[in-house]
Amino acid sequence: MGMRLRVCSVSEIEEGVLKSFAVEGVTVPILVTMVDGAIIAGTSMCPHEDVSLVGGCIEDGTIVCRAHGYAFDLQTGECSHDPTLFWRLYKTSIGDGILYAELF
Repeated sequence: MGMRLRVCSVSEIEEGVLKSFAVEGVTVPILVTMVDGAIIAGTSMCPHEDVSLVGGCIEDGTIVCRAHGYAFDLQTGECSHDPTLFWRLYKTSIGDGILYAELF
């Protein structure tokens, strides 16, 4: 069974904006965004070279790393540049206006 952790208030999430949140008990902040009304959460670090994805952009259903342009599918985490790389996504839930992520 996974570990359900509080990430942020839903009111802090903005459409198309990449934000990271420090979560107690987690070393790497969690990146959260909203695309077409759907909340997406994953690790804030690019699996290519451990660069923060904050400051990157969202294009055509992908999150694009600001450092080297690697793109990761927002639904699957698959990398369009290197099939061995995956961006780690987290299952989310909302309760009382709070976003939770299931991490393990």
